[in-house]
Amino acid sequence: MSENTQLSQEEIDTLVLWLLDLHSEEVTVNTSDFLDLLKHSLSLNTMEKKRVIDAAETLSQFQFDELTKVFVEERGKFRELAQEHPEDIKKLLVKQQKEWNELGEIYEREQVQKAQTSEESTQIDDIKAGLGL
Repeated sequence: MSENTQLSQEEIDTLVLWLLDLHSEEVTVNTSDFLDLLKHSLSLNTMEKKRVIDAAETLSQFQFDELTKVFVEERGKFRELAQEHPEDIKKLLVKQQKEWNELGEIYEREQVQKAQTSEESTQIDDIKAGLGL
């Protein structure tokens, strides 16, 4: 991976959607809608969004429902604020887009690290097998 490689918005969305889809089979959630609400949240920072995504596997129905409710309420409040403070909301939107790209970079680095760790583990296993261990 070169330093100049940057995931597109669609690639980031696809990656995050895949991670959100790891939720429990007992949970019913429209992950595309949830992704949209999470992605466009103006109150959560990069690491808070990452925590939500990383926790998707273990979130209960109630937790998904409550997060969805909070995100929908937040969206409505920021739309109201946009009437009074459009420049401030524009700044927040630019910040949100930048942070979403940063989140994609974090996940991309994690995937590279996992691949390297897996490759190293395979090499270690091959060496052990060669030594009869």
